[in-house]
Amino acid sequence: MIILIILGLILVVTSFTLKTDQNPLSKFSNLFKIIGILLIVGGIFTSAFKQINAGTVGVTSLYGSVQPEILTSGLNVINPLLDVTDFDIQTQNYTMSSSQSEGAQQGDDAIRVLSNDGLEVVIDLTVLYRVSGIDAPTIFKEIGVNYIDKIVRPVTRTRIRDNAVYYDAVALYSTKRIEFQDRIFKTIEADFKSRGLILEQLLIRNINLPASVKASIESKINAEQDAQKMTFVLQKEKQEAERKRVEAQGIADYQRIISLGLTQKQLQYESIKAQKELAASPNTKIIFMDGKGSSSIILSDK
Repeated sequence: MIILIILGLILVVTSFTLKTDQNPLSKFSNLFKIIGILLIVGGIFTSAFKQINAGTVGVTSLYGSVQPEILTSGLNVINPLLDVTDFDIQTQNYTMSSSQSEGAQQGDDAIRVLSNDGLEVVIDLTVLYRVSGIDAPTIFKEIGVNYIDKIVRPVTRTRIRDNAVYYDAVALYSTKRIEFQDRIFKTIEADFKSRGLILEQLLIRNINLPASVKASIESKINAEQDAQKMTFVLQKEKQEAERKRVEAQGIADYQRIISLGLTQKQLQYESIKAQKELAASPNTKIIFMDGKGSSSIILSDK
């Protein structure tokens, strides 16, 4: 590296100086020269090769001038005078949360926005993004390596506040949540793209409403549940009443059909059949029948 080259040059110059002076160390001048040359060669050799780790690209600069070419992962042969800065191109996440133990910033870092109805809504959010490899030199030149604090954080927070004013607080919390997420994704994606960043996903983790609004929503939900329960009970009672009406109608129809179809002889025949069955019973002793067969007397020992 550069330090080795500089150290080698110092040793070579020192070796020449020791040769010309009457110095006890002059006998080591050749040794210093050899060591210096080896250091220079070693420094040039190590500086000419640069290893780029997987998931990163290298941005090169020569005396402060950023080069448009990037170094891909693997071993690269480069100009020893180039300065290489690594850029992570893997997926990164940036979380802004109200929880003390979460998020990139310590403490409450949630986004506070004003809704269309003037209420303050607190949003927890995670941004999934990555650096575009081919745009890494531009990012390094125009923004630097601290693109998170300069682009990711401020752009995300600003665009969320800009878009939240189109929605009521309750709509953000319930019916319009997905629509709101899609809307801010499109605006943030466009801003990121113009700066060399690729937005992969935007995750709304939580939306917190004011306590008074929460209480109102819960009261409304409870009322709707009670109304649904009462509707169910009424439907069940109507069904039971309808069942009883059908049952009563069936009994009435049965009795009407029986009364129309039975004759006196048929009734007498059925009576005789029943008496025969009683006579066959071990508990029956005597059966008295009148001449018309309209009635019977059964004597039993029970």
